[in-house]
Amino acid sequence: MTDYPTLITHNSSPISRLYTPSKREECGIFGVFGNNDAAKLSYFGLYALQHRGQESAGIAVSDGCQVREYKHMGLVHDVFKEDTLKSLKGHLAIGHVRYSTTGASLLANAQPFVVFHGNEYYGIAHNGNIVNAIQLRRELERDGAIFQSTMDTEIIMHLMARNLKYGIEEALVEALKSVKGAYSLVMCTRDKLIAIRDPRGFRPLCLGEVNGSYVLASETCAFDLIEATYIRDIEPGEILIIDRNGLRSLKPFPQVPPAYCIFEFVYFARPDSNIFGQNVYLCRKRLGHLLAQENCPISADYIMPFPDSGNYAAIGFAEASKIPLEMGIIRNHYVGRTFIQPSQAMRDFGVRIKLNPVKELLHGKRVVLVEDSIIRGTTTRTRINALRQAGAREVHMVVSCPPHRFPCPYGIDFSTKGELIAASHTVDEIRQFIGLDSLNYLSLDGLLEGARATSSNHSFCLACFTGDYSIPVEEPVRKDCFEQQRS
Repeated sequence: MTDYPTLITHNSSPISRLYTPSKREECGIFGVFGNNDAAKLSYFGLYALQHRGQESAGIAVSDGCQVREYKHMGLVHDVFKEDTLKSLKGHLAIGHVRYSTTGASLLANAQPFVVFHGNEYYGIAHNGNIVNAIQLRRELERDGAIFQSTMDTEIIMHLMARNLKYGIEEALVEALKSVKGAYSLVMCTRDKLIAIRDPRGFRPLCLGEVNGSYVLASETCAFDLIEATYIRDIEPGEILIIDRNGLRSLKPFPQVPPAYCIFEFVYFARPDSNIFGQNVYLCRKRLGHLLAQENCPISADYIMPFPDSGNYAAIGFAEASKIPLEMGIIRNHYVGRTFIQPSQAMRDFGVRIKLNPVKELLHGKRVVLVEDSIIRGTTTRTRINALRQAGAREVHMVVSCPPHRFPCPYGIDFSTKGELIAASHTVDEIRQFIGLDSLNYLSLDGLLEGARATSSNHSFCLACFTGDYSIPVEEPVRKDCFEQQRS
């Protein structure tokens, strides 16, 4: 869900400015049909998906006559209180937790996005990124469309409105024919819940059942919390309509090779989720095994993860290398994600407040750190310096994916090459910058093997590693593009 930058910044949340991570995926989505506690189920579903977005949270609920919504900046448990959930009465709901990938973090951009048009309510929540959004928005504005937000999700609603006289199904199909990029969507009207996944299936979306009600979620961990049973994934290119008559599936788009985001396995998804037909925990552990096979022997006293992102690959690496696993870095779980503030000194403080090395364990030892990825390198450099100060004699690092050398236009917040240290530096230059004794990445073939695929037979998007984009980006998404137009 790309944002078009705006000059209006006074409403942006100070919390979101403080707790912006170095890599992020923008949203988690949830839906319920046929349950009188739809709002409460959505609350718990979003709670389980909180790792996918920490800027804002929202729920829209239908009682069959009216769609009510509530959304605000902040975490799920801060946004929704018991009284708020009680006021959201209805049997049908959609929910959303959000990160913006570019542009401002504003309440106006929080989702779900709900409109009233032609005597019907339409609500939408989006996970992904539309790569031709700027072009579509310009065309719609030339035709007289007035936008209320800077998010690309609103574009879909404007495109739908052109054809709603033919019914919502036809309007959706026609709208999505114009849209290029990654999108998993949950939508609602007064009496319908709709799930949509783009033809390449970049982002996960699954269907479940609880007590006779249908539920939709970005990841299966949301089903576990509400004791729902997983039924199946929404298929790439599928539009699934849920109403009082049951389930109805449309597949109106030409079939194309899938391009599942492999970085979901490496970083984004919760380890207790199953996505793309696999368990995330077991996949990450396999990546650790493969790291050890490719990079041993490394002579060391301990294997250590950077918590929590490196935990599961570290288990696999230690198991395969026969080197003891130690938790030599302790995470403070009562702070948000790493601070991003104007000065490097402030960023360093944010790292220290979140992670603290165990000096007595590390003094004089040789350690191998396991990390899931290195994006910009500045945070990792600060962490390595802290280990040196704690007395570590040697610090080696292994990374459970290849170097990120290319920007991602499909919903990961590294949209320019300048944000990627591996785009302009060799592995040895990165090692020197970070301050390591050695640095080794998992090979691309190793990553695919860990995801149970091969270089000649796979269904994954590898664009951030290879630069091979399955959907070409016609126009780069820049944070200042609309400011330049207005100045």
